[in-house]
Amino acid sequence: MGAAPPAADFVRKAAISDMFEVQSSQLAREKADQEGRQFAATMLQAHTKTTGELRELVTSGKVKAELPAGLDDEHRQKLERLRGLSGKAFEDAYETMQVEAHQTAVQLFSAYAQGGDDPELKQWAAKTLPELERHLGMAEKLK
Repeated sequence: MGAAPPAADFVRKAAISDMFEVQSSQLAREKADQEGRQFAATMLQAHTKTTGELRELVTSGKVKAELPAGLDDEHRQKLERLRGLSGKAFEDAYETMQVEAHQTAVQLFSAYAQGGDDPELKQWAAKTLPELERHLGMAEKLK
């Protein structure tokens, strides 16, 4: 686990992670098998909730940071790749991306919960971390 990023970087990375989860899971609800659709529904609900929580922390002024307007290039490319796939190829790619995304999120939130520079954000990261760890376990079981 690395050092915690500054609050602004944490907010940007967390927000992009949530956006990717929501958008890729919207695709999975259309393209995945039954198990993948159930997982996607859980991800949509959970990451829509955390998006709202993060937005509230920023817009209330409790956290000094800006929310990104959209995905970064890396996540946009992953989403485009998923859009072009179907059937087993889609499911395999979605499952792999979910495991990787949740591994990254768990590392990010864990680092920030332990050493973050903003007390409100640090508390939110610590509160959110167990749910992300649960999602990682769920994603690993899809594979």
